Amino acid sequence: MSHLVLSIGPAHTLRQAARMMSARRIGAAVVIDPEHAGIGILTERDILDSIAAGEDPDAELAAQHRTEDLVFASPEWTLEDAAAAMTRGGFRHLIVLENNEVAGLLSMRDIVRCWTVAGTPPVATSA
Repeated sequence: MSHLVLSIGPAHTLRQAARMMSARRIGAAVVIDPEHAGIGILTERDILDSIAAGEDPDAELAAQHRTEDLVFASPEWTLEDAAAAMTRGGFRHLIVLENNEVAGLLSMRDIVRCWTVAGTPPVATSA
């Protein structure tokens, strides 16, 4: 899990978000709107879908493309718990909340990296 999370505001354009994400070599940014309850996420897929639809990345805002209906993890989750939630939900990034604050961002790449470094992937079990 990355504890250094890129947070952007809802008024950032998709180009601005893409530049910040690219500079940090990450695939998602947490969108925090002080005037809106809740946390959103903007992923590389959201930006890609917008551009593929012919939208202008200099005019489109993070607020228009963020995902707000999120599954959040807690620091107590195992990697298996996180991977299962990502697989069920069809997403690759998971915001970790602790005491209602963003504690980190876990990506599928983080999970694969941990399992690869450990040398043995988890044993597959039926759900």
